[in-house]
This record gives sequence, structure tokens and C-alpha cells, in this order.
Amino acid sequence: MDDTCLRSGTVYTGTWRRFALVGAAGERWYIDFAGGIAVNALGHAHPELREALNEQASKFWHTGNGYTNEPVLRLAKKLIDATFADRVFFCNSGAEANEAALKLARKFAHDRYGSHKSGIVAFKNAFHGRTLFTVSAGGQPAYSQDFAPLPPDIRHAAYNDINSASALIDDATCAVIVEPIQGEGGVVPASNAFCTRSA
Repeated sequence: MDDTCLRSGTVYTGTWRRFALVGAAGERWYIDFAGGIAVNALGHAHPELREALNEQASKFWHTGNGYTNEPVLRLAKKLIDATFADRVFFCNSGAEANEAALKLARKFAHDRYGSHKSGIVAFKNAFHGRTLFTVSAGGQPAYSQDFAPLPPDIRHAAYNDINSASALIDDATCAVIVEPIQGEGGVVPASNAFCTRSA
């Protein structure tokens, strides 16, 4: 086993993965419940996904945001048709998406209301990514305490506690970021009442 990149206690899964199972030949098998990491919720080595990936790989691997392509345009149209949005901004990861959302919220508030409206209300024990902005919003000191100074104007409420959140939301608040299910916080779903009142 390689000790150059694995954290203590990390399960080594070798190179063989099939649908929801991960493992190494002759070793224990595990069901992969880590659906929040990239596209793992789709499983591993599914024949239809392999076929789609191989077909795309025969055309081109990737284009940066300076170009567009038919698959991107089709997905953007589906997203626009299914949501309130009229434009789409694609990112490489959830961390980038959350970082962009928080920056866009601050920019919108700054442009519309002025620089005083920069506050973000987030929740304790959350996880929004590993950028400086997203670990600051995550409300877990273990992820952010060694990287001060942190981005300012982020306050943390107790999760699933609408009164705690309401007490922090004021005229300076430009955004509230919340997970419908906290994974890092112990797989804790938000209650229906909390989701309804948070919206």
C-alpha cells in the first residue's frame, strides 16, 4: 500500500470498481456511499456510462470555458428549461460552484445595494468545499483555523434551527448557504420545516 498520499485510516480500494462496489482483488469489498464526490453517485464502470465516455473521448477530452460544444449546450438548455435560470455557469467541482455562488451573491448585492451588504449566513458542521471561501463558510474550525485571516462577514447558525439562523440574518446579509443534508456533520437531513422556512 502506498503511504505517500493516503491518510491514516483510509480504505484502499485498489483499481477495480463495479457499480456501487469498490475493492481490491482478494480484499474486502465495500459499498461506495460517497455520492458527493464528483459523479460517484452514478456508480463505477457502468456499461452505458463507459460507452458514453468512450464516444466523447473519441471526439475531444475537454474544452476550457473559452470554447463551447454540443454536449455543454444541450445540458445548459436542459438546466434552463428545468429551473428559473436563463443562463448557466459550469464548474469543475462543488467547491468551485459554491465559491462562484457566494462571489456572485456578494457582487449582486454590492452592485445593487452597496458594499455594506456582504454578510453570509452559513451553518455549523457544514461542508461546501476546500477553497478558502468554502471552508470558511463550512463552519468547521478544523478545516479553516490554520488559514487565517479568513474571508470576513460569514456567520454560522445552528443547523436545523430556524431561530438561530433568523437571529443572524439582517440588512447586511447577501446570502444564506445551506445543505439539505449535512454529510460532514454526520449525515443529518434538514427538517421539512427548516427547509420551508429557510426558503
